[in-house]
Amino acid sequence: MPFRAFLPKLLHLIITKFSNKTMIKKLSCASLLLVLAACGNGLKNTGQAISPNGKLTVDFGVNGKNHAYYLIKNDGKTVVDTSLLGLVRKDANFFDNLHVSSVSDSEKVTDTYTMLQGKQKDISYEANQLTLHLENKDAQKLDVTFSVSDKGVAFRYGFPDASEDVKYITDEKTTFNFSAQAKAWLQPMSEAKTGWEHTNPSYEEYYQMGVPVNTKADIGQGWVFPALVNEGENWVSISETGLGSNYCASHLTYDDTLKALKITFPQDKERFAPTAALTPESKLPLQSPWRIIAIGSLGDLAASTLGTDLADKAVTTDTGFIKPGVASWSWAILKDNSVNFDTTKEFIDYANKMQWPYCLIDADWHKRIGIDKIKELVAYGKEKNVKLILWYNSAGDWNTVPYGPKGKFLTAEGRDAEFKWLHDTGIAGVKIDFFGGDGQSMIAYYHEILKSALKHEILVNFHGATLPRGWQRTYPNLMTAEAIKGFEFISFEQKVADASPSHMALLPFTRNIFDPMDFTPMALDSIPNINRRTTSGFELALPTLFLSGIQHLAEIPQGMAKMPDFVQEYCKDLPVAWDETKLLAGYPGKDVVMARRRGDTWFITGVNGENKAKELSVDLSFIKKDGYMIADGAKALFDKTAVKPGKTTVMLKPYGGFVMKF
Repeated sequence: MPFRAFLPKLLHLIITKFSNKTMIKKLSCASLLLVLAACGNGLKNTGQAISPNGKLTVDFGVNGKNHAYYLIKNDGKTVVDTSLLGLVRKDANFFDNLHVSSVSDSEKVTDTYTMLQGKQKDISYEANQLTLHLENKDAQKLDVTFSVSDKGVAFRYGFPDASEDVKYITDEKTTFNFSAQAKAWLQPMSEAKTGWEHTNPSYEEYYQMGVPVNTKADIGQGWVFPALVNEGENWVSISETGLGSNYCASHLTYDDTLKALKITFPQDKERFAPTAALTPESKLPLQSPWRIIAIGSLGDLAASTLGTDLADKAVTTDTGFIKPGVASWSWAILKDNSVNFDTTKEFIDYANKMQWPYCLIDADWHKRIGIDKIKELVAYGKEKNVKLILWYNSAGDWNTVPYGPKGKFLTAEGRDAEFKWLHDTGIAGVKIDFFGGDGQSMIAYYHEILKSALKHEILVNFHGATLPRGWQRTYPNLMTAEAIKGFEFISFEQKVADASPSHMALLPFTRNIFDPMDFTPMALDSIPNINRRTTSGFELALPTLFLSGIQHLAEIPQGMAKMPDFVQEYCKDLPVAWDETKLLAGYPGKDVVMARRRGDTWFITGVNGENKAKELSVDLSFIKKDGYMIADGAKALFDKTAVKPGKTTVMLKPYGGFVMKF
């Protein structure tokens, strides 16, 4: 008799065996579905997770080759085709010869939280969550938990059993399988300990735009998160979040054998010390970070909070000292010689005039200004209602950068002593530069810095660093991180300036989609020795287009003084913490029009990443009051015009931009 024909008899047998109502209740719905699915489609041990609105589905289980897999559909259309799951430990294989021991019932999970910075303040997360319980041939257990919301899919691994000894994870087999027609926007991972003074990797490479998913990175080290993929009608952003101190950060590579993007671990040199942990090592139980896959339209992705939805919850609610805002900064335009007492006073005055709460003092302040004079500047800043942020070199021996102060945070005693001194002196925050990669020991270093800084009420900005991966939720004192080819590179080389318009028009869809980004934007006037390609209107748009808990601005007092009064007034109110975000128009690398709301005020920001004039239609029907627009002028540098709600058309110059405020 065919097995399908035997199904009614099998069901009758199950019902007869569990005729007692109590026993029927104990037979989980998921287990019954598991049996039915296995009988119905020929795959062994399968299940399904469904989003609350029923549109996103994740089919998963173990296939005929005894490998765990998953497949994602949106509205019945395949977005991520059959892809693999699994981990390999030094002592055990959790990829080959797997079977399903059970699948948990689907459980509704909800969460509400508040962000002090970013695209949305008050956030609610709702998802259906269930766990696939796997065993290898030796009956050792691996769990895969799926969390499916209306806007995306997340999953993570867990070893549920306890161990007295340390276990070592050597490889992750997770893949993301897209069709041959899919296009991707990807940033290469650099080779560790290459680049200026051996400072790589710092997530500072050029993006490849709209390339086939199977493209190989020229550097040969794969692609960093987040990765943007266009699969038919769907846009997909892949990243990770919830990265703890007992796991390494990961990135992607295209695997020719598996014909898919695959998770890969850091290079051997990405360690805190030569013998420190690289890949995950820990006693059990142990959970991996969440692998997150935001799915939908470009607008859905631009509004997505998946990167913080699944991040670890805030370790404190004592956040009264945390004030997001704008900072003046001399080094961006004026470089090393600007790090002196008199110039810093000038930039404190500049911040005061512009009503910005911070001023950043860059490298070698301990030599160029000195401790005693720093204390004088703190006192002067207090008079002007401006707090100081000081630069530090994070490094031990993983790079050869000569700038300092260097190595102050390498030990627990050193961290606590330095952060205590900073707090007692009245310093608000630190910019810590030149980290050494994504190995577990380096990730643990980030965590220890954030914990110690939080204890002493110090704000943190990571530079030459990894992607934050939701840490801004876990540690609310993490204001921003670089991890991008930002403004400083534009000021170094003309070829970077030439490529910057499309690069900046891409970032709201890629690097800046989940995590804060310290691009250090906005040069309204000029950049020494560089022919700036963007218009002043484009530059004016960047502080409200890019998301950063502290927005360090490149423009100097002399450049700002050349701007019309209405531009200067606009720059005195540049929010960095938003209540709501909407994408109004755009395509990665070509153009973007973003709407962000702070209270009852809307800011509309638009940039043109292409060297051709454009006419963009923008629907402002959701706005209920009149406003104004500042754009590139026909004859003057800027024009200011009145704007009414409703549908409107905006003309953009080549590499041009605009801002609106309602």
